[in-house]
Amino acid sequence: MTPAELFGEGINLMFSGMGFVLVFLLILIGAIGLMSKLINQYFPEPVVVPKKVSKNVPNSTALQPVSNDLDRLRPVIVAAIAHHRARHSN
Repeated sequence: MTPAELFGEGINLMFSGMGFVLVFLLILIGAIGLMSKLINQYFPEPVVVPKKVSKNVPNSTALQPVSNDLDRLRPVIVAAIAHHRARHSN
C-alpha cells in the first residue's frame, strides 16, 4: 500500500471510530434519561411539609441566644482539648 492509501485508511478508521463512540454516547445519554424518568415515576421524592409553629409558644423561648450555646460548650471543648493533650503529650 502506498502512503496515501495508508493515510486514507487511517482517516477512515478515525472517523468510523469517532462515529461509534458518538453513537454509544448518544445511546448512553438516552438510557440515563429513561432510567431517571422511571426512577422518578416509581420512587418519587417525599414532599417535605413545613412544621407549623404553635401560637402558644412565645418567641422569646423559641429563639435562644447563640452566646448561651457557647457558654455551655466552652467546658466541653476545654475538656476535649485537655484529653487530647494528655493522650498525645508523649
